[in-house]
Amino acid sequence: MKAPTLENHRVKLSLLDLSNYKHLWPIAQQPDLIQFSPSKIDTPDDLKTYVQTAVDGYDHKTTIPFIIFDKQSNTYAGSTRFGLINWKNKVLHIGWTWIGSEFQGSGLNANMKFLMLRYAFEVMDFDKVEFRIDERNIKSRKAVEKLGATLEGILRKDTLMLDGFKRNTCCYGILKDEWAGIKHTVFAEYL
Repeated sequence: MKAPTLENHRVKLSLLDLSNYKHLWPIAQQPDLIQFSPSKIDTPDDLKTYVQTAVDGYDHKTTIPFIIFDKQSNTYAGSTRFGLINWKNKVLHIGWTWIGSEFQGSGLNANMKFLMLRYAFEVMDFDKVEFRIDERNIKSRKAVEKLGATLEGILRKDTLMLDGFKRNTCCYGILKDEWAGIKHTVFAEYL
């Protein structure tokens, strides 16, 4: 499996690996950047371990991790990935997304999600894309809802956080047969 490079006028998503992850170190140090994630990235070793886990998933064909380059500011902005890729059932997750605070609300995330959704449905020919979000993370939930994703349910106390809290996880999904409508309404400006 060769990782795609997904790109438009605003953003370039290319394979995240141990050769380029250090570009993310300044962003990874931002406070509360991934407060709703069970991951830890705020020390050099933690960030390397986080990326190594993503690389291992890529080697096993269960993830495709991306480093995000914002063309508008000509700098690296964060990380995202396709994860929990189920090739048999044609379902994958988009997640593990974090971008620096200076990029939040700038339109960068919508550009990324458009490229990823289009690739998942139109190139990989998958039937469903899922998003899993901490119930408390209202900002991310609203962003995914703006993309046209449907809340399918809430998994109660299913993920152990670093501080020992067991979070509830909201499960959102977009089906392949919903994609054409979403693409031409939510993402019309990207076509």
